[in-house]
Amino acid sequence: MSDILGIKEIEHFIHSGFVRLDNSFSKEIADAALEILWNDLPCDRSNPSTWTEPVIRLGMYTNEPFVNSVNTPKLHNAFNQLVGKDKWIPCRSVGTFPVRFPSAKQPNDTGKHVDTSFPGKDPNNYFEWRANVKSRGRALLMLILYSDVSENDAPTVIYESSHIDVASLLSKEGDPGLSFMELASKLDELPKRGEIFATGKAGTVYLCHPFLVHSAQSHRESVK
Repeated sequence: MSDILGIKEIEHFIHSGFVRLDNSFSKEIADAALEILWNDLPCDRSNPSTWTEPVIRLGMYTNEPFVNSVNTPKLHNAFNQLVGKDKWIPCRSVGTFPVRFPSAKQPNDTGKHVDTSFPGKDPNNYFEWRANVKSRGRALLMLILYSDVSENDAPTVIYESSHIDVASLLSKEGDPGLSFMELASKLDELPKRGEIFATGKAGTVYLCHPFLVHSAQSHRESVK
């Protein structure tokens, strides 16, 4: 198949740190994934009165709809363009899932962060996982939409071009890099960057540079 990304999209990825791909997988795949997620949530999909927490986090999934969603020809083509052919490994699990609900409570996970990619002293403690300037263990970060997400639906906030600032930070830290918490503590000191909301229809995927700073936010839609 012909290349998915044109020169403008690749330049946008280089300079802004991400590119948005609509219709990366089908609505049928998205619906099947959503069904699995709702079955694992401790609340009733059809009864908003049971949605009492601002966010519930679900883990990694290896079910077929999730694996299929990130292994479409369109995405593989884009991976080849951004990372290089034969320089990435197909995803065989997807997660974690922060499922956000309208709530008067404030979620406690809305701080800026960069996803880390290799374990520290305690592999079971994600806050000790690390990132280094070589981005050991991670070629891309994917923000995957399994449901339609508008600006009122708590979309992830992307800080445009922040990957450049983080690369500068990590360049001073050598191969050990910084832990998740060490890196997070430095992000507010970085230059102010434009905020982009990761909105779109189900099946949209944002392919991001692994150093891109992003954050969660509250679900603004009122409960009806």
